[in-house]
Amino acid sequence: MNSNEIDNLVNSFIVKTAKGPVNARIQQVTVRLLSDLFKAIEDLDLQQNEIWKGLEYLADTGVAHEMGLLAAGTGLERFMDIRADEAEARAGLHGGTPRTIEGPLYVAGAPVCQTMARLDDGSEDDSGEVLFMQGTVRDEKGQPIPAARVEVWHANTLGNYSFFDKSQSAYNLRRTILTDEKGRYQFRSIMPSGYGCPPDGPVQQLLNQLGRHGRRPAHIHFFVTAHGYRKLTTQINIDGDEYLWDDFAFASREGLVPEVHKISAPEQLASKNLTQPFTSIDFDFTLYQACVAVPDSAVERRHARG
Repeated sequence: MNSNEIDNLVNSFIVKTAKGPVNARIQQVTVRLLSDLFKAIEDLDLQQNEIWKGLEYLADTGVAHEMGLLAAGTGLERFMDIRADEAEARAGLHGGTPRTIEGPLYVAGAPVCQTMARLDDGSEDDSGEVLFMQGTVRDEKGQPIPAARVEVWHANTLGNYSFFDKSQSAYNLRRTILTDEKGRYQFRSIMPSGYGCPPDGPVQQLLNQLGRHGRRPAHIHFFVTAHGYRKLTTQINIDGDEYLWDDFAFASREGLVPEVHKISAPEQLASKNLTQPFTSIDFDFTLYQACVAVPDSAVERRHARG
């Protein structure tokens, strides 16, 4: 079938069969995606066995709760960020902290702390390196934003996230921090490790067929929000990680790799009530003011809740 014949066929399947109220947007998207799919089947001469294997793969990915990994590993989530960056640039927004993907492991409802928080529950004190991270939330003019919400979450030393890893305590390595009157936040935690897709899961099975690994560098996720400003979804990556610029999820970006400082001076250890060296990372966030010329940066998607 040629392109016009396929378009007419899809129209007869989806549009002409409608008997009740129609959601015009849903109909538009369905017609377009089906038309493109049918054309790909025709162009690639996909056989029925291949098509059913593809449908089974999507079903298996859903059962394994790996759709979020699939969106990251195929570049879909990064592509959405690229489009959002382009929309902001067209609206004249420049100089804010770069966005990058949310990923699939956020959990809503983390405890709220004022200015300073401890993220870890102490269970990895013997194996984890202490991390202090601090900075300021500012607007485009460099002015601090008080009472901004800095939601932070990251993996433990094994690359696992609380809630999804039932061996961890509730909301371990997850907090919401409210900035002080000078826009400052700070937290104590442990240095995270990177992680890989489940080796026997459907996403890694696809990556294997594509000759790709499923590894991520060590990183720390953030949502940063404040009244009257656009929500920032981002993450910082830990400099020196083997996969820093080889992230299977395409989330590493210039401007999101801060310097990592190893602190061992006795007076600085004493100020933190520590006896062993720790890591310190400084990172400031710059938010854009709310702008009606671009789509809302707060994405509606289903989240786990602890």
